[in-house]
Amino acid sequence: MHWREIIRRPLITEKSNIMASEQNQYTFVVDSRANKRLVKQAVELAWPEVVVEKVRIANMPAKRARRWRRTTVRKPGWKKAIVTLAPGTSIDLFEGV
Repeated sequence: MHWREIIRRPLITEKSNIMASEQNQYTFVVDSRANKRLVKQAVELAWPEVVVEKVRIANMPAKRARRWRRTTVRKPGWKKAIVTLAPGTSIDLFEGV
């Protein structure tokens, strides 16, 4: 798989911004078939100047919500990867903005 297929998008939340600034950890939404080794290779190919120290992966569960009276909506599950970089390296997620 190409690295653009593995890394879907960065996950930008208040918690992920704090983790990026204080602990040098970045959060991405990744393909459901990706494993730690593929995520590490994809991040190092996407940003050649960074060195990945550690990758943690979490499966986020599907959710059900009830709308109106009888209609239920189901959001599919997805996979999240938290990537820890070596000290002194960082990723600029908002280049040219």
